[in-house]
Amino acid sequence: MNLARHGTKKTSENYTSAHRLLDALNHREPQGIPFDLGGTKVTGIHMEAYKNLMHTLYGEYPEEISLAHFTQQLAEPGRRLLDQLGVDTMGLFSATPPGKTSTGEQGEYYTYQDEWCLKWRMPKSGGLYYDMFYHPLSGTDCDLEGFDWPLGADPHRFDGLDEQLAQAKSAGKGIVLGGVCAGIFEMSLWLRGFEDFLSDMVLDPGAACGLMDRILEIKLAYWDTALDKFGDHILVAQEADDLGTQTSSMISLDMYRQLIKPRHKKLFDFIKQKTAGKAKIFLHSCGNIYGLIPDLIDAGVDILNPVQVSATGMETGRLKKEFGDAVTFWGGGIDTQTILPHGSVQEVRDEVRRRIDDLAPGGGFVFATVHNIQADVPPENILAMVKTLDEFR
Repeated sequence: MNLARHGTKKTSENYTSAHRLLDALNHREPQGIPFDLGGTKVTGIHMEAYKNLMHTLYGEYPEEISLAHFTQQLAEPGRRLLDQLGVDTMGLFSATPPGKTSTGEQGEYYTYQDEWCLKWRMPKSGGLYYDMFYHPLSGTDCDLEGFDWPLGADPHRFDGLDEQLAQAKSAGKGIVLGGVCAGIFEMSLWLRGFEDFLSDMVLDPGAACGLMDRILEIKLAYWDTALDKFGDHILVAQEADDLGTQTSSMISLDMYRQLIKPRHKKLFDFIKQKTAGKAKIFLHSCGNIYGLIPDLIDAGVDILNPVQVSATGMETGRLKKEFGDAVTFWGGGIDTQTILPHGSVQEVRDEVRRRIDDLAPGGGFVFATVHNIQADVPPENILAMVKTLDEFR
């Protein structure tokens, strides 16, 4: 199957993937809709889906797969596949300092402890990714002073990024710089435990803010150093903070405005100041975040991802009409809960065409699946998605 596309050959002289992405981010209709696969850790592909896709395309399973993200078990797509599919993006991903993580086994599980002392586990039989099962600051003994906080500016985080940057630039890709951890709100939920932190936000907001401020400090330290090194070369600074559920936002709009928005704004303003406004702020937030979008824009968000089209209120036509002049929709290209894993090839094609019709006019759209391609997605559906994107972009 020949899927060679504009990503490997210029649409016009000197018009690269980076130009294509820049046009889309500036709400100009590009020469072809930009396509992202693996440019972030929330637009990737599970290693099992990657294996099956490689076998379908090349008749062999890869002998070794580098992981782009350990707990999600995301593959790092090889250059061969990215070129054939015409992917326009490439991510720069920071490393975890050595000696800060550990792996092991516990009964029927493989286990992993990350640099935040969070513990994760994956079933040995049939496991596809690691689930969190231990929150180090949960319960009554929440000792912020005694906790072993990661260092955002640890120099080891930037090991290998110069090589990643050189590869991306030589390929003419649009470059995305990833963050140091999950979002301010999300990391607080993880560290404290969901029930404890949500209770803190209501009953002890001072304590909740103290925890979020610690995480914010780490993020600011990371971005300060990262942007000094790479800020002149990137188009996008990628952050995340899951604020939605399948049917509603996780917290009220008032609570977002009082407790989280000021911290988002401080972080996003800092990134924009460091890059003289050149880097666009990418925010990943799953679920129904419709009611929060005006405040996210006000806080400094330029790009919304994953555009979870299966969640209540996240209809692409309405989103484009109401917010398409203010933000770029990075994602929303196809539903990944039902259609991509379980739909027919024709259903995949119809869905991709509909989302392009809704989101592409006038620019401000980067095609990506709604979150990562999961393990059970058949190769023929991935290829149908890419082929349809090519036909109608």
